[in-house]
Amino acid sequence: MLAAERRAHLLGLLAREGKIVAKDVAAELGISEDSVRRDLRDLAADGLCQRVYGGALPVSPAVVDYAARQTVAPDGKRKVASVAAGLVRPDAALILDGGTTALAVAHALPQDLVCTVITHSPTIAAALLDHPQVELFLLGGRVFKHSAVTCGAAAVEAAQNVSADLCLLGVTGVHPEAGLTTGDAEEAAMKRALAARAADTYILASSEKVGTASRFRVLPWEEITGLITDSDPHDAAIEQLKALGVEVLAAC
Repeated sequence: MLAAERRAHLLGLLAREGKIVAKDVAAELGISEDSVRRDLRDLAADGLCQRVYGGALPVSPAVVDYAARQTVAPDGKRKVASVAAGLVRPDAALILDGGTTALAVAHALPQDLVCTVITHSPTIAAALLDHPQVELFLLGGRVFKHSAVTCGAAAVEAAQNVSADLCLLGVTGVHPEAGLTTGDAEEAAMKRALAARAADTYILASSEKVGTASRFRVLPWEEITGLITDSDPHDAAIEQLKALGVEVLAAC
């Protein structure tokens, strides 16, 4: 089998099974694991998969820059945002992550809501300026332009001095085995710092993120309260998450 044929086979397997196990593919095709790993390196270099120990997982489409992400699954993000906004109680303190789904949450919050919103996203803060009874706290630090958020040591330190009832957190990858992931190490650290300061943490994940993975792990499943997604409830990844005991709030 030619290299191009092997790679086409790997991509087909990834689409059907949601993962690639290198040793299984090597046995199936009668080739070495080294050959499979080389093919996976090439596919990962082209942005077609996310390599993990022992194989590969589907790559998240949510790792593109902020402007491009605004055109990805807008309907799904609005559905997720509607459910997420319903979790915010009057007089509560909310930690709201950055990103396009979190921005949809900001837009979904009622105009007359009385609450405190803590965020490291200038975009989120600007979106809530017209909510007269929302008190805003903007956490400062180095601006990570890819996601329009602050991160780094200063931002993490600022996050450690706040507390909230609820944290609504975005990620780029949601996978039963890889967990909750994102594409930047400092952004992953900031998300952990934010989640650690809230009584409850829900993950915002429109369907295109479910079953995919990015390079850096954010949180293990046992450290979140639940997942909000518009994915089909019978999606294989969603069923696996439920079997793990993850609370899934349907946004359909």
